[in-house]
Amino acid sequence: MGTALVTGASSGIGKELARLFAADGHDVVLVARRLPLLEALASELGARYGRKTWAVACDLSSAAGVESLLGELAARGLEVDFLVNNAGSGTTGRFVDSPLAREVAMAELNAMTVVRLTGALLPGMVARRRGRVLNVGSWAGFQPGPYMATYYASKAFVNSFSEALFEELRGTGVTVTVSCPGPTRSEFAERSGAGTANLFRLPMASAETVAREAYRALFAGRAVVVHGFIARLGVQLLRVSFRALTRRLTAFVNRPRALGGRA
Repeated sequence: MGTALVTGASSGIGKELARLFAADGHDVVLVARRLPLLEALASELGARYGRKTWAVACDLSSAAGVESLLGELAARGLEVDFLVNNAGSGTTGRFVDSPLAREVAMAELNAMTVVRLTGALLPGMVARRRGRVLNVGSWAGFQPGPYMATYYASKAFVNSFSEALFEELRGTGVTVTVSCPGPTRSEFAERSGAGTANLFRLPMASAETVAREAYRALFAGRAVVVHGFIARLGVQLLRVSFRALTRRLTAFVNRPRALGGRA
């Protein structure tokens, strides 16, 4: 048994992953911005599974936020055996119309926070010759994403970064897995403004299903897991599709209804 650090643990996939770790007898560090939700989950996991849980409220969209979290871990003497980089955010609409600060903060959270936390915690895992990292990427990371341009690009970074580390770490006792969900029933659609897009009219997996599949893939030592029939089919079709057609189709499914007109 060991200690799992789960970012974005206040809801959705992160919350379900935290439950899975605790159910398997691991202690869990819960990280997100909304402390009341984290404390409620920590109480639930402690009461149900008898595991140690820590709730750490932290905004990870900056280097300072990551340093604050690492300081909390050091102060509590916590050694992380399982790192789950799940925290993320999204925006919807034309890049040119979106506040630049919001786009930069999203790119920092979705991509650079993964680099910073992995870079801080991976050396210890390698030195101990045990540990696992789960990065939550997306099927979005396999294609360009008009109307969610920065989000798709950030997930492409996570997907590629994770697969590269998987190869680098062969023989070390440490694995990196990237989870690539398609549309999922969670807060993401509402919080990103994508709820009115055609994308979220497609069949959606539950956060519980995505978390369970990702958890199994992590402990099986798999490099990549793509969740759901629609997402798996989409990834396969990308291999034989013209790039221009891919861009047009993605623009169609992502375009918010408020923009009107053609993609």
